[in-house]
Amino acid sequence: MKAIGFVMVLGFTLLYFVNAAFKVDIWETELLIHSGIRFFAGFIAIGVWVFSQHRIKFLHLFYFVLALVLADDIWDYFRNINSFKPEAMLHSSYMLLWGSVTGYVSARYIKNKINNPYGD
Repeated sequence: MKAIGFVMVLGFTLLYFVNAAFKVDIWETELLIHSGIRFFAGFIAIGVWVFSQHRIKFLHLFYFVLALVLADDIWDYFRNINSFKPEAMLHSSYMLLWGSVTGYVSARYIKNKINNPYGD
């Protein structure tokens, strides 16, 4: 549980600096939706991959996340929202990476708790 807390605190700290560097308002509705989609896409994809003991091929999950992110960008394009700026792409990549690391650590923790419930 300490590792999950560490990853979350470190991620929020780095997110603060990333937002300050790019002068991004994280509470703007569009950016909040994009950040959430990318964070949870990475979290769920990597978490499921670890939890399933690598029976699902990583490349399939990679393509799934890529399709989800691409669909979100295409949806923005048709709504005339320009999210193809370098700052937005770097921010999106950071959110995806942070979600993946958090999903990995969380899945490992849950898997260890299920296999060894008493912590022996």
